[in-house]
Amino acid sequence: MISTVKQFFEKYVKSASGSTDNVSDHSLMIATAALLIEMMRADAQISEDEHRMITNTIQSKFELTVEETGALLQLAEEKIWKSTGYFEFTSLMNKGFSYSNKLKVIEHLWEIAFADAVLDKHEEYMVRKIADLIYVSHNDFIEAKLRVKKKLL
Repeated sequence: MISTVKQFFEKYVKSASGSTDNVSDHSLMIATAALLIEMMRADAQISEDEHRMITNTIQSKFELTVEETGALLQLAEEKIWKSTGYFEFTSLMNKGFSYSNKLKVIEHLWEIAFADAVLDKHEEYMVRKIADLIYVSHNDFIEAKLRVKKKLL
């Protein structure tokens, strides 16, 4: 598995130029995966549906193979253990994502929250917090919730 992670890293790391405003695609992938994993853990009950939703979301969002998706999720797990909070991930998104990409992240977070058909107060709090940290308006936050809820439930 270590060699798979190493191959993934070598294949997908695109170094950012000297400017601090540039963020590598690899960093954005890890940040997105890390927040989705944290959403899965928000209610302290990890369901197979939530895990499957994260895997499918990451695989389709970044057009990765099954092996690459597994490697990315493993790297995200490692980053989560080393991080001190969400800011590390959301600051990358603020530098590297457009508003529409940020809105898609919020939709993906809602998909994970609704994957087990139960919206826990901790899950809702987390989505609200992330939306605030990546500067998604409250109106768009609510509309994303309603869109996802209608689609999944």
